[in-house]
Amino acid sequence: MIKKILLFFIGIICLNNFAQDTTYARKVISKLSSPKFSGRGYVQNGVNKAADYLLNEMEHIGLSKVGKSYTQTYYFSVNSFPGRTSVHLNGKKLLPGVHYLIEPSSPAIKVKSRLFKIDSLTYQTKDFSSNQALTIKLKKKLTYSVATDLSNVTTIDLLKDSFPGEKNHIEVDIENRFFKAFKSQNLCGYVQGTQFPDSFVVFTAHYDHLGAMGKDAYFPGANDNASGVSMLLNLARYYKAHPAKYSVVFLFFSGEEAGLLGSKYYSEHPLFPLSTIKFLTNLDLLGTGDDGIMVVNATVFKQQFDKLKLINDNKNYLIQIKQRGKAANSDHYWFTELGVPCFFIYTMGGIQAYHDIYDRDKTLPLTKYSEVFKLLVDFTSFL
Repeated sequence: MIKKILLFFIGIICLNNFAQDTTYARKVISKLSSPKFSGRGYVQNGVNKAADYLLNEMEHIGLSKVGKSYTQTYYFSVNSFPGRTSVHLNGKKLLPGVHYLIEPSSPAIKVKSRLFKIDSLTYQTKDFSSNQALTIKLKKKLTYSVATDLSNVTTIDLLKDSFPGEKNHIEVDIENRFFKAFKSQNLCGYVQGTQFPDSFVVFTAHYDHLGAMGKDAYFPGANDNASGVSMLLNLARYYKAHPAKYSVVFLFFSGEEAGLLGSKYYSEHPLFPLSTIKFLTNLDLLGTGDDGIMVVNATVFKQQFDKLKLINDNKNYLIQIKQRGKAANSDHYWFTELGVPCFFIYTMGGIQAYHDIYDRDKTLPLTKYSEVFKLLVDFTSFL
């Protein structure tokens, strides 16, 4: 009895030590969101450079491999802008990411032309039927994404408030590179369970982001989703030191920003039977928490959600846990469709940077990072 009590308190001390290790989290987030990885996209092979970094971390932690490798390779098509991204409006040079974004499916273009107003938010070049067709769209906020196809028309999103008045003349020189089969990889490692090694608790997060636009702009993706990746690595360190009764798996997906492609491929080619998954928790946008967390699939898996909420009510980790139903908004989705019990959890409040050049590590507060860590560990122990 005394031995069990001692182990209990030792477990609490260890949990607190790991939970408070935001120093490691910030190191990971800073590394992944640095220019070295070019926004973890398809310019300068940034996403695969990030994968190499994560593989080193997984090996250092001592995660076991499922099979002979940590990696699962797959391919998909994707468009990118590795070279010139020059835009001049009314004679003024515009800054990529600050003043404009190239819509991600756009082809290359080199044109000097008058602009013609179509409506209050749209301009076009004179000859829209030519190979040099160009559309300008005015936006209140610049939000980037990833395209897996190629359009016939180049479109530029222009921050509406940057240039008031009419847009009369534009000069554009944009290079693109379209990959028909870009090589990407999911990463997987695990810690074997002490009682039920053939049953799995799974944590997932996507490590890819939006990449770069030429040499002058990249999308750091600190909150989305270097924060979630850092949480997976912190959880891996914890469970390596304190194995759970179930085997705990850590899945790092690529291709999320391109349409949940990595998780879709994995769900179709699982490294162990999906039927052996006790529960899966997908983590994204974990850098804030001022307003608590949102749990997607809460209404689908109500029993597990009630347990999660009860833990939080007793421990007062977060100000609130809000619930949503089923949604195809992150990597949990394909597992839900295949009957795997799972949540998608993200933090709320704080900074509003999202899919832009301002999602940086230095502005990420990690307000409730430690509390989310503790909640996840407590929830896992009750499964």
